[in-house]
Amino acid sequence: MKKYLFLLALAAAGAAHKKLFAKYDCNSCHKGKMGGDGNAIYTRPDRIVTGADILIDRMEQCSGAIGKQLTEQEKLDLAAYLNQTYYHFK
Repeated sequence: MKKYLFLLALAAAGAAHKKLFAKYDCNSCHKGKMGGDGNAIYTRPDRIVTGADILIDRMEQCSGAIGKQLTEQEKLDLAAYLNQTYYHFK
């Protein structure tokens, strides 16, 4: 149930969430994988993230890969930003 709570935060997603995305440099790994455009990883046809539950799990894996520990609130905020900007899960 907690994995879907970020959907409730969509209305609040905005500049603060985008700053969090920048703070943790979420595209740092994606740039190399996607030929320089890190954002392309979110919209590619064969993307791994196909649902809200997978998004949270993937974010946990990614944060470990960059050596960061996200708080529960940061996870919700980042998930809300990514969903609003790229995924549009319902």
